[in-house]
Amino acid sequence: METFDEVTVLNTRFHKVKLCQLINYIVEAAQLEKKTVIGHVNINAINLAYKLSWYQDFLNNSDLVFCDGFSVLVAARMLGYSVQHEHRMTCPDYIENFALACEKQDVSLFLLAGKPGVVDKAIAKLTLIAPRLRIQGHHGYFEKSGVENDLVIQKINEFKPGVLYVGFGMPLQESWILDNLNRLEARVFLPLGACLDFYTDTVVRGPHWMTNYGLEGLTRVFIEPQRLWKRFLLGYPLFLYRVLRQRIDNGVITK
Repeated sequence: METFDEVTVLNTRFHKVKLCQLINYIVEAAQLEKKTVIGHVNINAINLAYKLSWYQDFLNNSDLVFCDGFSVLVAARMLGYSVQHEHRMTCPDYIENFALACEKQDVSLFLLAGKPGVVDKAIAKLTLIAPRLRIQGHHGYFEKSGVENDLVIQKINEFKPGVLYVGFGMPLQESWILDNLNRLEARVFLPLGACLDFYTDTVVRGPHWMTNYGLEGLTRVFIEPQRLWKRFLLGYPLFLYRVLRQRIDNGVITK
Protein backbone atom coordinates (compact mmCIF):
# COMPACT_ATOMS: atom_id res chain seq x y z
CA MET A 1 0.00 0.00 0.00
CA GLU A 2 1.20 3.49 -0.84
CA THR A 3 2.25 5.74 2.04
CA PHE A 4 1.77 9.49 2.27
CA ASP A 5 3.34 12.42 4.09
CA GLU A 6 1.61 13.50 7.27
CA VAL A 7 0.38 16.94 8.31
CA THR A 8 -0.39 17.75 11.95
CA VAL A 9 -2.76 20.54 13.00
CA LEU A 10 -3.50 20.95 16.73
CA ASN A 11 -2.06 17.49 17.41
CA THR A 12 -4.42 15.84 14.92
CA ARG A 13 -2.90 14.41 11.79
CA PHE A 14 -4.00 13.86 8.22
CA HIS A 15 -2.22 12.78 5.06
CA LYS A 16 -1.18 14.67 1.96
CA VAL A 17 -3.26 12.54 -0.34
CA LYS A 18 -4.88 13.44 -3.66
CA LEU A 19 -8.27 12.24 -4.85
CA CYS A 20 -7.04 9.55 -7.25
CA GLN A 21 -4.66 8.29 -4.58
CA LEU A 22 -7.45 8.13 -2.00
CA ILE A 23 -9.74 6.12 -4.28
CA ASN A 24 -6.94 3.74 -5.27
CA TYR A 25 -5.96 3.25 -1.64
CA ILE A 26 -9.51 2.38 -0.54
CA VAL A 27 -10.12 0.00 -3.43
CA GLU A 28 -6.79 -1.75 -2.89
CA ALA A 29 -7.38 -2.03 0.86
CA ALA A 30 -10.80 -3.57 0.22
CA GLN A 31 -9.07 -6.49 -1.48
CA LEU A 32 -6.79 -7.29 1.46
CA GLU A 33 -7.54 -9.79 4.23
CA LYS A 34 -7.43 -7.14 6.93
CA LYS A 35 -9.49 -4.29 8.30
CA THR A 36 -8.60 -0.75 7.25
CA VAL A 37 -9.99 2.38 8.88
CA ILE A 38 -10.17 5.65 6.94
CA GLY A 39 -10.69 9.00 8.64
CA HIS A 40 -11.22 12.54 7.45
CA VAL A 41 -10.75 15.99 8.94
CA ASN A 42 -12.36 19.36 8.65
CA ILE A 43 -12.61 22.15 11.21
CA ASN A 44 -15.37 20.38 13.11
CA ALA A 45 -13.30 17.19 13.32
CA ILE A 46 -10.21 18.98 14.61
CA ASN A 47 -12.25 20.97 17.13
CA LEU A 48 -13.83 17.73 18.36
CA ALA A 49 -10.43 16.03 18.53
CA TYR A 50 -9.08 18.95 20.57
CA LYS A 51 -11.51 18.17 23.40
CA LEU A 52 -12.24 14.44 22.90
CA SER A 53 -9.10 12.35 23.36
CA TRP A 54 -10.74 9.15 22.07
CA TYR A 55 -11.71 10.94 18.86
CA GLN A 56 -8.23 12.32 18.37
CA ASP A 57 -6.89 8.80 18.92
CA PHE A 58 -9.32 7.50 16.29
CA LEU A 59 -7.96 9.94 13.70
CA ASN A 60 -4.31 9.55 14.69
CA ASN A 61 -4.56 5.76 14.63
CA SER A 62 -6.54 5.45 11.39
CA ASP A 63 -4.72 3.88 8.46
CA LEU A 64 -5.36 6.91 6.24
CA VAL A 65 -6.87 10.32 6.99
CA PHE A 66 -7.80 12.73 4.22
CA CYS A 67 -8.74 16.39 4.39
CA ASP A 68 -12.19 17.56 3.33
CA GLY A 69 -12.00 21.07 4.76
CA PHE A 70 -10.44 23.93 2.83
CA SER A 71 -9.82 25.90 6.04
CA VAL A 72 -7.76 23.03 7.43
CA LEU A 73 -5.41 23.39 4.45
CA VAL A 74 -5.13 27.11 5.18
CA ALA A 75 -4.25 26.30 8.80
CA ALA A 76 -1.65 23.77 7.66
CA ARG A 77 -0.03 26.41 5.45
CA MET A 78 0.00 28.82 8.39
CA LEU A 79 1.96 26.17 10.29
CA GLY A 80 4.49 25.83 7.50
CA TYR A 81 3.25 22.77 5.62
CA SER A 82 3.29 22.64 1.85
CA VAL A 83 -0.25 21.57 0.97
CA GLN A 84 -2.24 22.39 -2.13
CA HIS A 85 -5.90 22.67 -3.09
CA GLU A 86 -5.68 19.16 -4.56
CA HIS A 87 -5.03 17.75 -1.07
CA ARG A 88 -8.61 18.53 -0.11
CA MET A 89 -11.63 16.58 -1.34
CA THR A 90 -15.26 16.24 -0.34
CA CYS A 91 -17.31 13.09 -0.87
CA PRO A 92 -20.25 14.33 -3.01
CA ASP A 93 -17.72 15.45 -5.62
CA TYR A 94 -16.11 12.04 -6.05
CA ILE A 95 -18.60 9.38 -4.94
CA GLU A 96 -19.45 8.42 -8.53
CA ASN A 97 -15.78 8.02 -9.47
CA PHE A 98 -15.37 5.94 -6.34
CA ALA A 99 -18.34 3.75 -7.33
CA LEU A 100 -16.86 3.23 -10.79
CA ALA A 101 -13.52 2.19 -9.27
CA CYS A 102 -15.31 -0.29 -6.99
CA GLU A 103 -17.24 -1.69 -9.94
CA LYS A 104 -14.05 -2.09 -12.00
CA GLN A 105 -12.25 -3.98 -9.22
CA ASP A 106 -15.38 -5.91 -8.11
CA VAL A 107 -15.31 -4.30 -4.67
CA SER A 108 -18.69 -4.37 -2.92
CA LEU A 109 -20.09 -1.32 -1.13
CA PHE A 110 -22.52 -1.06 1.78
CA LEU A 111 -24.08 2.34 2.55
CA LEU A 112 -25.16 2.92 6.15
CA ALA A 113 -26.42 6.46 6.43
CA GLY A 114 -29.22 8.96 6.26
CA LYS A 115 -32.92 8.96 6.93
CA PRO A 116 -35.05 6.13 5.51
CA GLY A 117 -35.14 6.47 1.74
CA VAL A 118 -31.86 8.35 1.28
CA VAL A 119 -29.77 5.20 0.78
CA ASP A 120 -32.29 3.88 -1.76
CA LYS A 121 -31.97 7.11 -3.77
CA ALA A 122 -28.18 6.93 -3.61
CA ILE A 123 -28.12 3.29 -4.73
CA ALA A 124 -30.44 4.11 -7.65
CA LYS A 125 -28.14 6.95 -8.78
CA LEU A 126 -24.93 4.98 -8.34
CA THR A 127 -26.18 1.90 -10.20
CA LEU A 128 -27.06 4.10 -13.15
CA ILE A 129 -23.42 5.16 -13.23
CA ALA A 130 -21.99 1.73 -12.32
CA PRO A 131 -24.60 -0.92 -13.21
CA ARG A 132 -22.40 -3.89 -12.20
CA LEU A 133 -21.55 -2.44 -8.79
CA ARG A 134 -22.41 -4.80 -5.92
CA ILE A 135 -24.12 -2.48 -3.47
CA GLN A 136 -26.54 -2.66 -0.56
CA GLY A 137 -27.52 -0.34 2.23
CA HIS A 138 -29.53 0.55 5.30
CA HIS A 139 -30.64 3.86 6.76
CA GLY A 140 -28.78 5.36 9.71
CA TYR A 141 -31.80 5.98 11.95
CA PHE A 142 -31.57 2.95 14.19
CA GLU A 143 -30.60 2.36 17.82
CA LYS A 144 -26.82 2.10 17.93
CA SER A 145 -26.90 -0.67 20.55
CA GLY A 146 -29.14 -3.59 21.42
CA VAL A 147 -31.41 -5.56 19.11
CA GLU A 148 -31.69 -2.99 16.31
CA ASN A 149 -27.94 -2.62 16.15
CA ASP A 150 -27.49 -6.40 16.10
CA LEU A 151 -29.89 -6.73 13.16
CA VAL A 152 -28.06 -4.06 11.17
CA ILE A 153 -24.71 -5.76 11.83
CA GLN A 154 -26.22 -9.08 10.76
CA LYS A 155 -27.36 -7.53 7.46
CA ILE A 156 -23.91 -6.06 6.85
CA ASN A 157 -22.17 -9.34 7.68
CA GLU A 158 -24.40 -11.31 5.34
CA PHE A 159 -23.26 -9.01 2.53
CA LYS A 160 -19.58 -8.90 3.65
CA PRO A 161 -18.80 -5.58 1.96
CA GLY A 162 -15.38 -4.59 0.77
CA VAL A 163 -16.20 -1.02 1.86
CA LEU A 164 -18.60 -0.02 4.61
CA TYR A 165 -19.64 3.61 4.30
CA VAL A 166 -20.92 5.00 7.64
CA GLY A 167 -22.66 8.37 7.66
CA PHE A 168 -24.06 9.32 11.07
CA GLY A 169 -22.15 12.57 11.49
CA MET A 170 -19.16 13.28 13.71
CA PRO A 171 -18.37 11.87 16.23
CA LEU A 172 -21.22 9.32 16.37
CA GLN A 173 -20.09 7.48 13.23
CA GLU A 174 -16.53 7.08 14.52
CA SER A 175 -17.78 5.97 17.94
CA TRP A 176 -20.01 3.35 16.31
CA ILE A 177 -17.14 2.04 14.21
CA LEU A 178 -14.95 1.68 17.30
CA ASP A 179 -17.71 -0.06 19.25
CA ASN A 180 -18.48 -2.56 16.49
CA LEU A 181 -15.22 -2.96 14.58
CA ASN A 182 -14.52 -6.47 15.81
CA ARG A 183 -18.06 -7.65 15.05
CA LEU A 184 -18.30 -6.32 11.50
CA GLU A 185 -17.27 -8.42 8.50
CA ALA A 186 -16.11 -5.55 6.32
CA ARG A 187 -12.64 -4.67 5.11
CA VAL A 188 -12.63 -0.87 4.80
CA PHE A 189 -14.46 1.40 7.22
CA LEU A 190 -15.22 4.79 5.71
CA PRO A 191 -17.01 7.44 7.82
CA LEU A 192 -18.24 10.20 5.54
CA GLY A 193 -20.93 12.17 7.35
CA ALA A 194 -23.74 13.70 5.31
CA CYS A 195 -22.32 12.80 1.89
CA LEU A 196 -25.40 10.88 0.76
CA ASP A 197 -27.73 13.69 1.84
CA PHE A 198 -25.89 16.04 -0.49
CA TYR A 199 -25.47 13.48 -3.27
CA THR A 200 -29.21 12.73 -3.36
CA ASP A 201 -30.18 16.41 -2.99
CA THR A 202 -31.92 15.58 0.29
CA VAL A 203 -29.99 18.51 1.73
CA VAL A 204 -29.23 21.47 -0.53
CA ARG A 205 -25.54 22.08 -1.12
CA GLY A 206 -23.93 25.37 -2.05
CA PRO A 207 -22.77 26.12 -5.61
CA HIS A 208 -19.35 24.90 -6.71
CA TRP A 209 -17.88 28.39 -6.73
CA MET A 210 -18.49 28.42 -2.97
CA THR A 211 -17.78 24.79 -2.08
CA ASN A 212 -14.48 24.82 -3.98
CA TYR A 213 -13.12 27.82 -2.06
CA GLY A 214 -13.90 27.11 1.55
CA LEU A 215 -17.34 28.74 1.73
CA GLU A 216 -19.45 25.59 1.98
CA GLY A 217 -19.86 26.07 5.72
CA LEU A 218 -21.48 29.44 5.13
CA THR A 219 -24.15 27.94 2.90
CA ARG A 220 -24.83 25.16 5.40
CA VAL A 221 -25.42 27.67 8.19
CA PHE A 222 -28.06 29.42 6.08
CA ILE A 223 -29.72 26.09 5.23
CA GLU A 224 -29.62 24.55 8.74
CA PRO A 225 -29.08 27.50 11.12
CA GLN A 226 -30.48 25.97 14.31
CA ARG A 227 -28.35 22.85 14.05
CA LEU A 228 -25.12 24.31 12.70
CA TRP A 229 -24.72 27.91 13.84
CA LYS A 230 -22.56 27.05 16.85
CA ARG A 231 -20.35 24.72 14.83
CA PHE A 232 -19.50 27.34 12.24
CA LEU A 233 -19.98 30.76 13.85
CA LEU A 234 -18.23 29.77 17.08
CA GLY A 235 -16.16 26.81 15.93
CA TYR A 236 -14.37 28.57 13.07
CA PRO A 237 -13.04 31.52 15.13
CA LEU A 238 -12.05 29.12 17.93
CA PHE A 239 -10.14 26.95 15.45
CA LEU A 240 -8.35 29.99 14.01
CA TYR A 241 -7.43 31.22 17.48
CA ARG A 242 -5.95 27.85 18.42
CA VAL A 243 -3.96 27.64 15.19
CA LEU A 244 -2.60 31.17 15.64
CA ARG A 245 -1.63 30.34 19.20
CA GLN A 246 0.20 27.21 18.02
CA ARG A 247 1.98 29.22 15.36
CA ILE A 248 3.13 31.78 17.93
CA ASP A 249 4.08 29.21 20.56
CA ASN A 250 5.99 26.87 18.26
CA GLY A 251 7.17 29.13 15.47
CA VAL A 252 6.58 28.41 11.80
CA ILE A 253 7.81 25.01 10.65
CA THR A 254 8.70 23.87 7.17
CA LYS A 255 7.42 20.55 5.86
